Amino acid sequence: MKTISQYVGGWLLCAAAMAMLPACAILQPVEQGQKLIGAPQSTVRSTFGQPTGVYQLADGATRWLYSKQPMGYQVYAADFDASGNLSGFRQMLTNAEIYQAKVDSWTKRDVEEHFGKPREPVQFFALMKREVWSYRFRQDGMLPSLFHCYFDGDGVLRQVQITLDPLGGDSNRSK
Repeated sequence: MKTISQYVGGWLLCAAAMAMLPACAILQPVEQGQKLIGAPQSTVRSTFGQPTGVYQLADGATRWLYSKQPMGYQVYAADFDASGNLSGFRQMLTNAEIYQAKVDSWTKRDVEEHFGKPREPVQFFALMKREVWSYRFRQDGMLPSLFHCYFDGDGVLRQVQITLDPLGGDSNRSK
């Protein structure tokens, strides 16, 4: 005969396993992309398709972004060296990447190179005189949230904000 603590322990183990399932699904494209490190652009394109954005970075590298926005929580970056070979592949909408945004330094171009063009409607707050771009992401890998970037009239990032996603979370959303 099982005790209540055994039932609760089993339930907690099952709940923890279920909570990890979305994280496993999200990591699969990153793992697949990282296996292609050193491959030419043609191999990456045949694996992931046409990128949603292509950027020439200041260091001479090229970045392809694969956005799952507006309803998905991911933007994947495929970075290529000057020879056109894949040098890195990662998910850009993570806490670590978002916290790199430099207020009073980054411009719209910097934000776009990191997270892609906004796919949520761009907002303008007249009293603040700020244009706001928003991106869905999972804060700490779990909590459905929005990352907001506030730009002044010169296109300089002046404020960032993280709020809860009013649409909530759904593990069936685009990965």
